[in-house]
Amino acid sequence: MARIAGINIPQNKVVSVALTYIHGIGLHSSKKICQKLDIPLTKRVNELSEEQVLRIREFIDANHKVEGDLRREVSVNIKRLVDLACYRGSRHKKKTTCERPKNSM
Repeated sequence: MARIAGINIPQNKVVSVALTYIHGIGLHSSKKICQKLDIPLTKRVNELSEEQVLRIREFIDANHKVEGDLRREVSVNIKRLVDLACYRGSRHKKKTTCERPKNSM
């Protein structure tokens, strides 16, 4: 079982899709990671060698802010907006969103 950034990556998925299970990595980023590490986009996670999994893990740790660190940074940024009492902070405080009218076509 491949474990990257504290997340168990699904074994039967393509590597570029499986990396999107990590908070902070989308499809575009995962494809770039595979490209930089010379991992074919059609390869599945269960076909990866231990060396390739280790390279992915090290690359993500060195170049991306993911999971706990990213969640912590977002919550600190939201708390800062609330403390400043700016408009965006007040919207977070009220836990409301700007609802757009639906198109009546």
